[in-house]
Amino acid sequence: MSDDTRAWLEATGFTVRDEEMWLAALTHGSMGEKRDYERLEFLGDRVLGLSIANWLYRQSTAPEGKLAQRLNAIVSREMCAEVARGIGLPAHIRISKQAHADGGRNSDNILGDVVESLLGAQYLDNGFEASREVVELLFRPALESGAGKAKHPKSALQEWAAGNQRKPPEYEIIERSGPDHAMTFTVRVRVHRVGEAEGTASSKGEAEKAAAKEFMEKYG
Repeated sequence: MSDDTRAWLEATGFTVRDEEMWLAALTHGSMGEKRDYERLEFLGDRVLGLSIANWLYRQSTAPEGKLAQRLNAIVSREMCAEVARGIGLPAHIRISKQAHADGGRNSDNILGDVVESLLGAQYLDNGFEASREVVELLFRPALESGAGKAKHPKSALQEWAAGNQRKPPEYEIIERSGPDHAMTFTVRVRVHRVGEAEGTASSKGEAEKAAAKEFMEKYG
């Protein structure tokens, strides 16, 4: 690990002990190395979810449904990628030249995965309490901004259709483009006898969300 990357990790709030593990946390599969970030990302996803759930529970008296709504928004791939860009993560990802040329270093999916892999490394190297503190530090802007308080676009559309005695919205992927690690999805949502709208994003879920939001702006 370079001195620059280690200094960046520690300035960001992480504590580096096992350098090989932290190097794996920053390594994309395209490098073809024995260890990459995937297993750590699996663990970090759970660390992030529990940390955010803990914060929301302690800071709010909202009912379960509202807590779940905020949790889903804050731990979303889009939000994780926003955090990644905010801390300057793209420059430190170890990724092949081809994957970089294909836009991988700026992919929401990859950036979100690496944020979670770093949280997994923090947990293994320093324990849950230290991991929770880093999560609250990195995600504080989202937590304090009220992210997720507004209803998720797909939920809003579902309720709108039911309230207007329409069939449930139907989502369809109409286009996939780009390499596997930097895929772009375009989704169409249709409500029978009302209309349709489209959304494009770097994941199927975010494209559906964008399509639902567009639909509500056009017809809601």
